[in-house]
Amino acid sequence: MGEVLTTMKIMPESPEVDLGAIKSTIEESMPEGAKLESMAEEPIAFGLVAIILNFITDDGEGGSEPVEEMVSAIEGVASIEITGVGRLM
Repeated sequence: MGEVLTTMKIMPESPEVDLGAIKSTIEESMPEGAKLESMAEEPIAFGLVAIILNFITDDGEGGSEPVEEMVSAIEGVASIEITGVGRLM
């Protein structure tokens, strides 16, 4: 079984949300079987900044679901969107 790199866009509830706290929670709470690859910030509009999260999971059914559920439950997160999935060689 291979691995996949998943890219997720995380939108905060407002520009006032502490992105550092969201990032720290993600780093500390990655589910078993998922590995944090990178995180970056992407300006959207009117002071709103999204977090772009890249993580690696096994290539299997429901591979990204535990990460999606974990991120969605973080206080201050309004929405998430999977923007890319690619198989690693």
